[in-house]
Amino acid sequence: MYRILVINPGSTSTKIAVFEENKIIVSEEVTHSTEELDKYNRLMDQIELRKSEIVEFIEKYGYKMTDFDAIAARGGVLPPLESGTYKVNEEMVDYLKDKTKIEHASNLAAVIGWELANNEIPVFITDPVSVDEFIPESRISGIPEIERKSLFHALNMKSVARKAANELKKNYEECNFIIVHLGGGISIGAQRKGKMIDVNNANDEGPFSPERTGELPVGDLVKIAFSKKYDKRELKKRYIGKGGLVAYLGTNDLRVAMKKAEHDDYAKKVVEAMAYQISKEIGGMAAVLKGDVDAIIITGGMARNEIFIDMIKQRVSKIALIMLYPGSFEMEALAEGALRILKSEEKAKEWKM
Repeated sequence: MYRILVINPGSTSTKIAVFEENKIIVSEEVTHSTEELDKYNRLMDQIELRKSEIVEFIEKYGYKMTDFDAIAARGGVLPPLESGTYKVNEEMVDYLKDKTKIEHASNLAAVIGWELANNEIPVFITDPVSVDEFIPESRISGIPEIERKSLFHALNMKSVARKAANELKKNYEECNFIIVHLGGGISIGAQRKGKMIDVNNANDEGPFSPERTGELPVGDLVKIAFSKKYDKRELKKRYIGKGGLVAYLGTNDLRVAMKKAEHDDYAKKVVEAMAYQISKEIGGMAAVLKGDVDAIIITGGMARNEIFIDMIKQRVSKIALIMLYPGSFEMEALAEGALRILKSEEKAKEWKM
């Protein structure tokens, strides 16, 4: 029997679990407030905070690192690569720490896993956010200097797509889905025949989210950039971390925002606007699939809020069947990816620059 430690840092939380084979034994989600994370200028400055929480979790449940056969870590923002399970190596860790062009919470996982493993057990990542299956027209941005990039919640989105295909009793590679991940960041993608042919970059595009601005008017953004009000790092923090609901309502928690919206017209308008923008992006992905959509799949933490989801359903229910998978299935997908390698059902891919 194989025992696997699973590490999954998100923008606002760190999920930790122990699996034996594909059965979850213990798990916890440590949440981080905006104020707590604001203390750190760089994402990588959070390593010790998050690592100490994982060590505390391990000790709390009576484990030590030698009790694990592998660590399964969420994949970070690597250069474009094919989907699958990769063995973490020193080159990957160095890239995520110092060379990746995008700060994303997922970058922390492999680095923390590598440090915890201390070369004694293998560390794996599965379906990182930079899985790239774009069709050529999806890459065109509007100016030659900028190419659209495939960066999305690949792990969870592909996991729920497989669940939906099974539920529909269809072959995964034969289905066309619009997949909507509603978390701290929002990814909405068009998956055709098992390939994510277009998806918004949750950092730069699409609807605003609990803590990200989404797509912004370019002219106004240029004015802000040259206003000398922010330096480069502050401006990036403004639209990734301090944007969206945080900017409008001072919270990254939809539950708090929905509570405010019950008696505050401004809060109600902001929440409705987020649902509106999500719906608009779903409509765009229906066009990408030429209207041939087997289902709209909605997942992520915000999918638990029935009132908010109803706001979206009212606008998109005529496009296709709506299938809800509230929460995240990333932990089991990570464990299963590592388990396939440990059982020699697949061979781990080697990552090289």
